[in-house]
Amino acid sequence: MEFLDALGHWPGAVWLQRHYVAYLVVNAAHILGFALVVGAILPLDLRLMRGGPVAAVAPLLIRAAGLGLGFAVLTGLWLFSVKPADYLANPAFLWKLGLFACALLNIGLQHAAPGYRIALAGGAIGARVRAHAAASLLLWLAILLAGRWIGFL
Repeated sequence: MEFLDALGHWPGAVWLQRHYVAYLVVNAAHILGFALVVGAILPLDLRLMRGGPVAAVAPLLIRAAGLGLGFAVLTGLWLFSVKPADYLANPAFLWKLGLFACALLNIGLQHAAPGYRIALAGGAIGARVRAHAAASLLLWLAILLAGRWIGFL
């Protein structure tokens, strides 16, 4: 509990607490980062699920998703610092964290699979790659919904 209290009093959190426009800007940046993740991941996942060629677009989409993910995580942590105890008591936030952990695990499993590297190089897209793509698509959309749900609880 002391850690959460200290987190809520670091200068970045205090700044957001005192300046609603700053909070608005950081929140918008968080949404922009997440939009970059989803905007890059969904087309790639859909292409993999349908078995279409991905070699030409995958490197760009993966980099864009990684950049967006980094941005979303940094701004999300900053937003969390404003009211950490409140967020940890919010079921929607906890769902978002759990879904996010599942999405990261799915990314790790997908990227570690040899079939994924083959698919990205223009080879055949196997059932495992399609299943991970489907899971990815569902997880990122669920994270989006959970994030929107936070404000309603």
